[in-house]
Formats: sequence, C-alpha cells, structure tokens
Amino acid sequence: TQNNKGDGSENLSVGVHKNVSAVANNLSKSSFQATVVGAFSENPGVGVYVTDAYSVGADPKELVAFLKAGGGVLLGGQAWSYAADHPMENTLLQFDGNKVSGVAGVYIYTNQGMVECLPVYPQIPSSWIGHMLTCAYKCLVYRRGYYSPTVATLACTPIRAYYGQGRVIVVSHEGLLGQEALAPFWNNALHWLDEGRQGVIGVEPDHALNILRKSGLQCEKTNLREGLSVFVCTAYKNDLVKEIQDFVVEGGGLLVGGHAWYWAQTHRGQNPLTDFSGNKILNKMGLGLLGATIGGGIYKAPDPSQAIKDTYHFRHLLNRFAGHVTDGEELTENEEEYLKKLGSDCSNFLNMKAHDCSSYQQIVSTLTDILMKCGMPQVCESNPVTSPRDHLLLNVGPQIYKVHPNPDALLPHLIKNNPRLPVVYNARIRINANTGGDEEWLSTGLYLSPGMKTYLVIPAAIVDKEWKIQIGCQTDYLGHAELKRAPCVHEQIPITKTMMQVWNLWGGLIYVVAPPNTQVQGLEVIVQIAVPAPYYKSGETKLGAWSLLRTAPSPWAELEFENIILTVPSDVVRNLERPDELAVVWDAIMRGIADLAAIPPKFPRKERFVTDVQISHGWMHCGYPVMAYKSTAAELVSVVHAKSRGLWGPIHELGHNQQRSCWEFPPHTSECTCNLWSLYVHDEVLGINRAQAHPAMALSERNKRTENYVKAGRDLSGWDMWVALETYVQLQEKFGWGAFKKVFGAYHQMSNFPGDNKGKMNLYAETFSNTVGLNLCGFFKAWGWPIETATEEKLSNLPPWSDHPMVKYG
Repeated sequence: TQNNKGDGSENLSVGVHKNVSAVANNLSKSSFQATVVGAFSENPGVGVYVTDAYSVGADPKELVAFLKAGGGVLLGGQAWSYAADHPMENTLLQFDGNKVSGVAGVYIYTNQGMVECLPVYPQIPSSWIGHMLTCAYKCLVYRRGYYSPTVATLACTPIRAYYGQGRVIVVSHEGLLGQEALAPFWNNALHWLDEGRQGVIGVEPDHALNILRKSGLQCEKTNLREGLSVFVCTAYKNDLVKEIQDFVVEGGGLLVGGHAWYWAQTHRGQNPLTDFSGNKILNKMGLGLLGATIGGGIYKAPDPSQAIKDTYHFRHLLNRFAGHVTDGEELTENEEEYLKKLGSDCSNFLNMKAHDCSSYQQIVSTLTDILMKCGMPQVCESNPVTSPRDHLLLNVGPQIYKVHPNPDALLPHLIKNNPRLPVVYNARIRINANTGGDEEWLSTGLYLSPGMKTYLVIPAAIVDKEWKIQIGCQTDYLGHAELKRAPCVHEQIPITKTMMQVWNLWGGLIYVVAPPNTQVQGLEVIVQIAVPAPYYKSGETKLGAWSLLRTAPSPWAELEFENIILTVPSDVVRNLERPDELAVVWDAIMRGIADLAAIPPKFPRKERFVTDVQISHGWMHCGYPVMAYKSTAAELVSVVHAKSRGLWGPIHELGHNQQRSCWEFPPHTSECTCNLWSLYVHDEVLGINRAQAHPAMALSERNKRTENYVKAGRDLSGWDMWVALETYVQLQEKFGWGAFKKVFGAYHQMSNFPGDNKGKMNLYAETFSNTVGLNLCGFFKAWGWPIETATEEKLSNLPPWSDHPMVKYG
C-alpha cells in the first residue's frame, strides 16, 4: 500500500463497498482509513472508492463526478456472464461496471482470459480523468440505413464512434449539415445520438437548424449548455473543448461537421492533427480530420463482416509488416498493395504525438524496430524508390525521427552517408522585411546537414507573431510512384521563443519566413552553428569575397538579385566568376516582366527559383518558389545561354505568376497568356527572334495552327495554348507591346469583374478596343469568341478593324 490516491491529496480515507468488504480488512494494517459502505453516496468525501463492477448501477453519475474531481476508483469484475445473460444488449455500454470505467476509456470486455502470470509495470499510463487508464475508442461503420450515396458523392465521409458513455458522428464538411437532400440521413443520425431519450438537440450553426428540426426532435439554437441530449457544432469551434468532451464521455451525443484542409493550407508549419480546433475536440474520441482531400465519387462502405485478411486494417497490417521485416514472414499480394497506404497512415498517426497513450507508444516502438532492422531507403536520383515496401519506409522514417525519444541514435539508420562539413559559429543574420500580402523567405546563407541541430537567438519583436524558421528549399510534396527524393524534405517551425533549437532530418538551407503585411528593419538573428553556403547578394557581396564564398561546403547555393533569387546545387556556381554580370541579365529580365505587367519595377516580393532532383508536376511549375528540375540549373546561371538561346521555360513560369483571373479564360488561356512574357522578354530584353526562342513560334507553324483551327469550325474547345496565343500575337503585331501594357494597366484600375469566361472575354474585347481606339469585335468573333450584342453596341462608335489577319479565312 502507498499514500498515492486519485485526488493527489493527503486524504487517506477509503470507501469500500460492502460487497468487497474483505478489502477493508486487508487495509486495516495500512495507513489508509477504510470504511465499509452500502453505496458511494454514503461517504462521498473519501479519496479512493473500492467496489465491484456489479454494484455501481445506482450511482454512476456521482462516481463519474468523483473521478473528474481527481478521485481514485478501484473496480473489479468480469462481463462475460452479463453478456451471456443479455445477448441482445451492448455490454460495452450497458454493463454497470462499464458505465463508470467506460467514461475513462476502460472497458470490461466479454471475452474470458486464460489464467497466467502477467507483468505489472510501475508506470501507470496517464489519463485525462482521475487515475484510470488512457482514452480508448471503438469506431463503427455505419449501418446500411445510415449510409447516404449523396454524402459519398461529395467525398465527405461520415463516421461514428462511441466515446465513454456517449456517441459522436463526424462528417467532413459543415455544409452537409444544412442540406435538404440529407434530411433522412440526419434524422437517423440524431435519433442514434439521442439514444431514445427524446431530449433537446442543441444546434450551434444557423444553417443546420431547419433541416435538423425535420427529425421530429426538439432542436434549438444554442451553444453547449446543461440539459442537452445532443450537441451539434462545426469543427471550427475553439471554445468549450473540455466541456464538450465531458458532455460526450458522460453520455451525450455530438454531431460535428467540418474539414481541416483549408486550415492546413493557411497554417503552414503547424500540425492539423494536434493544432486544428476540431481535432482538439475529436482526438480524445479517437477521431481526427486530416489536412488532405480526396476526389469526389461514390465510395463503397467497408463490410464489417468481411475477413480482416481481405480488407485493410491499420494495426493488423502493421503487425504483419513487422513480422515480414523481422522474421521473414511472406506478405500476400493484397498486403503488398496496401503497404504504401500503410506508410501514409503511419505518418498521420505519428503526427498525433500522443506520447502518453500506450497504443501510440507501442506503434512508435514497432516502427522503430522495423527501421533499426532494415534502415530507410537511401533515395536519390541513382537509387529511386519504387516498391510499396520502400515507399512505406521512406514515409515512416522521417516521422519516427520527429517523435523518437532519442533521434540521434536513430539517425545513422536513416541517413547512411552524412559527412561532417566545416561550420561557422554565432553567425549574425540581419533581418529586414517589408512584405505585402504573402509570406516571404529571407535567406541566411547558412545550411544544416541532415539531422544537424542548432540554436537560434530570436529578437523578441518577432516571437509569436507568425514568423517561422524554415529548413530546406525543396518545398514540393511528391506523390510519384517512383521517387528520387523523399515526399517532403523541408520543415517549418513557428517562432515561439527567443531561444529555439531547430533541425531537419534531411537538412537544408535555413530561412527566416516573414508573415504577410509585416515591416521590420535592422533586427538580428544569431545562429549558433551552421554550415556556410555559397550565397551572393547584389549590392552587398563583393567580387573578391565571392571567389571564396563560392567554395563554401553547403550542397546548395543561392544567388539573390534585385527581383529574383536562384537556388541551385552548389556545383553549378563553383566556376561562376562574375555573378554581377549574371545579375545584370536577371535584373533586366525581371524589369521586363514588371514592365509588361504594368507594375512597379521593384517587386513587392522577390521571385524565387529552386531546382530540384524531382518536382511535384511538369518540367517546371510556377509558384513561390518556381520549381524546376536541377538539369536546368546551369542554364539559369549562364549569361551566355540566356543571351544566345534564351530562357523561354523559366520566363513562361514567371509569366504564370503574373496571370490574373480577371483576364484569364481557363482552361483555354492557362498555358497561353503566360507566354506573352516569354515573347516580350525575348523580343525586348534578350533581343532573340521569337522563332529562335521557341520552335512553335515559327511563322509556318503559326499559320498551320490557325488554318486547322478555322477548318475545325473555330470551336473554342480547340482554342488553347499555342492556338490561343496566336490571337494575342496578332494583336501584338498590329498594335505593339504598348497596347498590352495599357490594357493590363487598365485592369489594375477595375473591380467587380465577371466570374464566367463569356463575361470576361467580352470585357477584354471592350477594354482592348477602347485602348487602341478600334472596334475589335469582328476580330474576336473571327476567333470564335462569344461576343455579345451589348458589347458590339458599346463599341459601335469606334471604327472597325476591318483588315485584321483573320479576314482572309472568311
């Protein structure tokens, strides 16, 4: 015996139910003061209450309140005889003992156990309530009567679960709560949650109230309050988290609607499973909303009666895979196919970071054993990952590294080739930022090797202000069947303290990420230890210093110019002697891009280019940063290449970043109007003939495309990319680039744009006509544009462009 009880106080009194009075005799020689009672209510001031599982039926609510207040309960019993006598009842919920222990996630089950010696561990798993065990849950598949094809079509899957004595249903979009077509579904759902109590349904979201009232139950608009049978809310609720959990665990019903994908997109560097408001409510119930999406469609609900070997089951397949790795057990073909999904699910599970949960610890231990046994694939361009087994290991390795209690011991099993590189100490990084509406990466010229840790001294002015530290420039997430690097190799860490330790399994360049709409000047971040990188910054780096800087040991280099930053493998800058000459070329290119877009020559945020061994899609793609394959890196840093052969592809992507929806007509012009910037820069900045800049711009090719388009009936379904570009090229050849600059400038002054292509095309025809002083309706109609009578009437006072290039086609 010892003096540790549920409430943690010095209260040594113990209440012992009369049916287990022998316990009082056993305690008579201890420091505890045991009193035999007929019910808990006779002596509620005790620190610990001892009873059998069959004697709590009369006062479970009082015992639950006792637990919540920190009291301790010692409860013993079995449920197999109850289950035999009550075959139609749910033992987990109806058996008296479970009405108390189930509130803390501990259930007395119906199976009989074998008599054997079992170890008793000194460390009791922690719990949210009293000194009972950790939260457990039982997820159930919807019965046929509850399933709705409409829900599946919207790719918003409903799930239900028991939590303690209560029930919960989650649907992954709040909009469904108010859909008329789902009224029968919500009728079934609310009655299941209400459990026949015919109680009050508290509904927080306005749009759901009228639909839920069709259930026949009493629904009222309210927040969580006393006396409710069921509470309905969205997943975006930030308050009353513990109160909602207590409400359900003590027998209430909960209906939650919402998604986490938008939150995940707007909270980079944070963990949806632990930080998203809805998951703070749901995680303890064994449920969670992921930050991912799935495609719309009808998905067949799994059949619970189907044998586990024929369906995907997370724990079962993980155990099978562990046996495969450690003992050489053969996996079935079906199991092999599910390994990639298992890896993804392991990553999501590990992100819950439920370190005080025994099942979480078990899975961390299992995955650690697997990685220690077989290591992680050393993925690279010459050693791509293709098999489901290697996909799983590559997914799991980085996540285990993040949650492992001793990641340094695990590192050699994950990264085999990790040479020690020369370092610098206490590097001082000046922070100046004047961001617009987007976040901005601020380069430091420093790199961390894989698994290398460093401390940062952060100025207090940017702590808890949405600033972040980023390690790694390769921010594309890869989902390819063949991987040449891991799916995710960068880390973003919110700045929450003035002294922070940061690291990344994959290493990477260090950035300070400034949030949108932020102005700071002259702040300083100190980096305790890091590897220097080749880093050139126009106006600051001297040529003499560059001759040494370009030899810095980091595998990544950065060249920062007036309006763009190029991030490339260091190998391509080792022999770059005159970065200042390259800066002149890129400064001219970027000013040209701004000139055509009719925006100021100084970009509010410098564009970025990152070249990688593999990117998420395409040969290059736009964004921040623009991503490209590393084979293009040498071209990006070559003055000779830019001036002789041009940079059509890179400027095409930078053109994408200038596109605006008000004059874009997707999908027709998505890959078209960005080429206006490629044309302009090669024409006006690089002085390269457009036919030389890209073979598709040869006159013969242009004429052939136009003729084929006309022969096909001028159908807009065929008006895209190069065909669509010809429309704009004909305008440019007649009216010059100045007309385009004026048109783009005019759009900067507009607001309230049409939302559909037809409306936007008519606005463009009107704007261009007014800009050049000619009625261009005939020209655009000759290209198949849906020009409206109202537009023609607006422009009727302008002289028509009667000799446009399409006239010859009739």
